[in-house]
Amino acid sequence: MTPAPASGAKTDTTTTQSPVETAVADARFFRVLSDPTRLAILRLLLDGERSVSELVSILNVPQSRVSNHLACLRWCRFVEVDRVSRRGVYRIADPRLRDVLAVAQIVASDQCDHLSSCSRIGPDWI
Repeated sequence: MTPAPASGAKTDTTTTQSPVETAVADARFFRVLSDPTRLAILRLLLDGERSVSELVSILNVPQSRVSNHLACLRWCRFVEVDRVSRRGVYRIADPRLRDVLAVAQIVASDQCDHLSSCSRIGPDWI
């Protein structure tokens, strides 16, 4: 997924990219979603804004791991943060992620048994 211009305006690059370039961009987009912790963070943020400490408590993972994943999600423009005093409050940056995650959940649910037996996607598949 090509980052949006600084102004926040979206551009359509699909007409200027080759199929391979589009596939590489799409793969990078889905790579962000491929980590279970990042995916869980995004799903939690779909329900509303949360602080790092709230995410740590719910996910039961170290604060450093949550912060690193949030930094990745911010860099990729999946989430935004507001600073309230010294505390960061995170939210989904692009509402279209709700639709992406909903479709992913439906497809994954329909394919769950088959996907769990796939040896080509790595041993850390959950």
